[in-house]
Order: sequence, then C-alpha cells, then structure tokens
Amino acid sequence: MHELFAENQAFRAHGRLWIEGPADRFLGIGRLELLERIATTGSISRAAKEMGMSYKKAWDLVSSMNTQARQPLVSTQAGGAHGGGAALTEAGAQAVAEFRAMQARFEAFLADETARLYESK
Repeated sequence: MHELFAENQAFRAHGRLWIEGPADRFLGIGRLELLERIATTGSISRAAKEMGMSYKKAWDLVSSMNTQARQPLVSTQAGGAHGGGAALTEAGAQAVAEFRAMQARFEAFLADETARLYESK
C-alpha cells in the first residue's frame, strides 16, 4: 500500500465529467438528466418540476445546449393543453447515449486510478 494512505481508511479517486462548449458548459450529468427527463415526460416544465428546478433554469439550459450543438438536442412545440411539448431530437438522443458511454469510461478510469492508490511502491 502506498505510504500516503492509512491502511484503515478508504480513499478513492473522484471526479466530475462535463463537456465544455465554446461559450459555456455544454453537457454534464445535470444537463444529461434534464434531457432524459424531457425524453420521458415530453415537457421541459414537467422535467424541471420533477428535478426541483425552475422552468426558466431548465429552458436556459436547453437553449444553451441547442445553441452550442451542431443540431438542436431538444425540439419544442407551442400550444396544447399544457402550453406545449418537448422531445429529444435524434441529435439529442445521440448526445445522451454518447455522454453515458463517456461517463462509463470515465468511471472505469477513476476505478483504475483508485486501485493504483493502494499498489505497493
């Protein structure tokens, strides 16, 4: 075991993954969860409510992602009984899948680095 770490303590490598865009954070776990909620609820406002987030904050995040992406990740429709709906576009579904795959690789990397903390030197 590396001499820096006490034998009776559990240490691990930790980090957060996000993709930075040209103007702002583009995609991270919170934005990913918002996209997934939009996909399941069909609504930005319902997704925001389920996440305990204001509609304005959710709309600002969607707008930021849509502006930075080559193609919009979320499409919206005005009208309807509750003011409209929202859905992930094909680009949005692809972004979710690619980020989830990247997150899995990142978590594997952190697990490997944690194992190295305890390798004999």
